[in-house]
Amino acid sequence: MVKKPEEKTKKSSYGAQDITILEGLEPVRKRPGMYIGTTGLEGLHHLIWEIFDNARDEAMGGHANIAEVVLLPGNRVRVTDNGRGIPVDIHKQTKVSALETIMTTLHAGGKFGGEGYQVSGGLHGVGASVVNALSSYTKVVVHRDGGVHMQEYGAGKKKASVKKIGSSKEHGTIVTFEADPLIFPEIEYDWKKITGHLRQQAYLVKGMKIVVVDAREYEGKIDDSKAFLFSELGLEVPSTTFYFEGGLLSLVEFYNQNQKPVHKNIFYVEKSPDGVEGVEVALQYVDDISSRIVSFANNTSTPEGGTHLTGFKTALTRALNSYGRKNNLIKEKEENFTGDDVLEGLTAVVSVKLRDVQFEGQTKSKLGTVEARGLVESVFSEAFNSFLEENPDDAKAMINKVVLALKARKAAKAAKDSVLRKGALEGWTLPGKLADCQTRKAEESELFIVEGDSAGGSAKQGRDRRTQAILPLRGKILNVERARLDRMLASQEIKNLVVALGTAIGDTFDIEKLRYHKVIIATDADVDGEHIMALLLTLFYRHFKSLIENGYIYVAQPPLYKIKQGKTVKYVYTDEEKESYLKEIGVDLSAVEEIAEEGPSDGDIDEEEKEDEEEGSEKEGGKKGDKSKKTQKVSIQRYKGLGEMNPEELFETTMDIDKRILKRITIEDAEEADRVFDKLMGSEVAPRKNFIQTNAKMANINV
Repeated sequence: MVKKPEEKTKKSSYGAQDITILEGLEPVRKRPGMYIGTTGLEGLHHLIWEIFDNARDEAMGGHANIAEVVLLPGNRVRVTDNGRGIPVDIHKQTKVSALETIMTTLHAGGKFGGEGYQVSGGLHGVGASVVNALSSYTKVVVHRDGGVHMQEYGAGKKKASVKKIGSSKEHGTIVTFEADPLIFPEIEYDWKKITGHLRQQAYLVKGMKIVVVDAREYEGKIDDSKAFLFSELGLEVPSTTFYFEGGLLSLVEFYNQNQKPVHKNIFYVEKSPDGVEGVEVALQYVDDISSRIVSFANNTSTPEGGTHLTGFKTALTRALNSYGRKNNLIKEKEENFTGDDVLEGLTAVVSVKLRDVQFEGQTKSKLGTVEARGLVESVFSEAFNSFLEENPDDAKAMINKVVLALKARKAAKAAKDSVLRKGALEGWTLPGKLADCQTRKAEESELFIVEGDSAGGSAKQGRDRRTQAILPLRGKILNVERARLDRMLASQEIKNLVVALGTAIGDTFDIEKLRYHKVIIATDADVDGEHIMALLLTLFYRHFKSLIENGYIYVAQPPLYKIKQGKTVKYVYTDEEKESYLKEIGVDLSAVEEIAEEGPSDGDIDEEEKEDEEEGSEKEGGKKGDKSKKTQKVSIQRYKGLGEMNPEELFETTMDIDKRILKRITIEDAEEADRVFDKLMGSEVAPRKNFIQTNAKMANINV
């Protein structure tokens, strides 16, 4: 087909007039994900981290010793420090106040050069200006040089010039912001998340006090222009204070509080070869098969690691191999430790401070500074080799721990090879209990992991055979928290699940081979069901973590009650929802026990109900057959397990994509998740017992 000339002309009209130039902070509002990663709850909290990082950097430079984060009414957040205060004098290049320049201009701040900051975690202008751009309201109050200066902004634009509003003997900066609902669909700050992050920061800056205050319920009682540090100390509000002198050594103690140490002394080194750039490392081995390694660059968490972590792992492996050979703790014929061997059971924190820090991406999740690797290798190697020589008992315990890891790795590899690779090469079939779906497209396939043959039978009959597969489990699977791969693969239930998923496990794991993009845990709403769910989540977290990270793991939410009134059937999922619905239909809650009989599960109205309806209708003077909610019986059926549902009910409530409720499993804080799994699923009884005793009153147990 020949195109018309006018179509050619129209298509070739692309020219200079089509190029859009975004000025000021417009790029941030247009593409917020480029600057804070996401506009979800993680990005929302990232706003707090950006402003707090500036307060923390003042403390790192020795200019401040207190930072305060306050959650205010109306979704506002206030961050205060007693540092030098942002400069307010006129900037030579922009011809406006330095404060205004920092808050309204990208890539403007005191950390791009000059003597303002030798080491900093972020870039002052980027962090503050991005938060300003993504906030519907921002106010900055500066106490500096005997005066108090203030400026307000809306969506990144100033409302007026910087003005002096008073005098002050204090010094510091107060930043108050309100995240823009046009940018963030959900604005809900998580107190636990905030305190967890700031506790970690307090470990990283020795001698810095961090105060976190929850004042969200104190409407009209707090002045945004002031801070608790300066004038509101008399107001009693919920608060938490963090202050640690031990640095990373204290942080390792915190991480290992529920673990059994392999050696007594915690290794710790803090050294700055040139007085500015430096390395701080703390480590301790514990009796566990998992590792916990946390890294920071200029006190900014780097969950994806980077060059500093590479240098640490290389130096650690080399040092333990060298010491083991030198002291005959590794036999001549035995192979050297690998990087995986030396990491098993290791808790370590690695922190570097650099003049010119380079992160991969604005969210700073991975360090890219090349020089960091050599700096960490040099400082850590020298200090760790000395530690091993000076503490022979600790050194021997470390080597013995790693030797066990090496032997276990070889045994696990042999087991895996004989089970997985043999199965793959010799045509291992899918588990016999698996009722697979018809489609072979992973993106539209679902795997329901159900508890027992009874629930499995209902699920198999009620499912959509084209897209839904069913895998029943027999009893409770193995707790894999402390089980090595060879023992895991000896479990038939775990082996069935691994084969059904199709990804393999261990170093041969391949997420591209996943056969289902929705893996749904569907267990009973009782103690046993919750236990099975915990065991499955432990398995997925420890050995299939990327499935959780990619959003493939779900938990089904079957209803707790079926409430039937006449021909009306209502499924409810909580006791509160049940009470609310009964009130809605005019049922006297005090009489519920008398009428709360387990109704028939087929959804039909029994003859007695029909008679009651007709009799009631006649008494009311209505026609025979009219329904009156006041006279109709209400039957309430409590589901104790999925097996009590017939196939139609199970599909309608739990499997129908148009009606079901699924909860996606996410990892908001991997470190906290790791500690919880250790505490609840590990071998140490005391932490688990303490957790149960502390939280027993919160349990909702159906007897």
